[in-house]
Amino acid sequence: MLKAGGVKEDSRMAKEDDIRLVIEQEKALVFPEFNEAIAFKIGSALREVGIANGHALAVDIRTGDRPLFYMALPGTSADNFYWLKRKSNLVHRVSKSSYRVVLEHPGPEQYFGPRRALDNAEFAFAGGGFPVWVKSAGMIGSICVSGLHERDDHRLAVAAICDHLGLDKKALTLPPL
Repeated sequence: MLKAGGVKEDSRMAKEDDIRLVIEQEKALVFPEFNEAIAFKIGSALREVGIANGHALAVDIRTGDRPLFYMALPGTSADNFYWLKRKSNLVHRVSKSSYRVVLEHPGPEQYFGPRRALDNAEFAFAGGGFPVWVKSAGMIGSICVSGLHERDDHRLAVAAICDHLGLDKKALTLPPL
């Protein structure tokens, strides 16, 4: 069914459902602590998923501007490094997942406009960046994945965090399209 503006009602509902679930993810995926060893464990798990599925992935995990883990699998390029940095910059600027930003806004022109003064050379309007929340400290970092569709980059990051925290990833993962 089409609504005003030619937007399908089903796609609008799916988008709203995704926004609700991403907000739920951000609230549920809180670490009791976060350090270099945890970053390495999560990053290594993402690497193994990439290898097992033949994905050309790159992963960046950082606190602030301090990199804790970086890896790139065959098939990635220098572009993935810059996508990761730009996704991380967005997560750190707005304290929410980069995919949520994409879902909540009509496009980069509106989001990166004069009001926010975000330069698209420094910030990516693309999913795959997820905030690292620590219970006693707030948002301290980001886990970013690059190489797949932005929704799948987001899904991989969330699944790895769920696995690490021992949470039910079926309940917290976006459904396949």
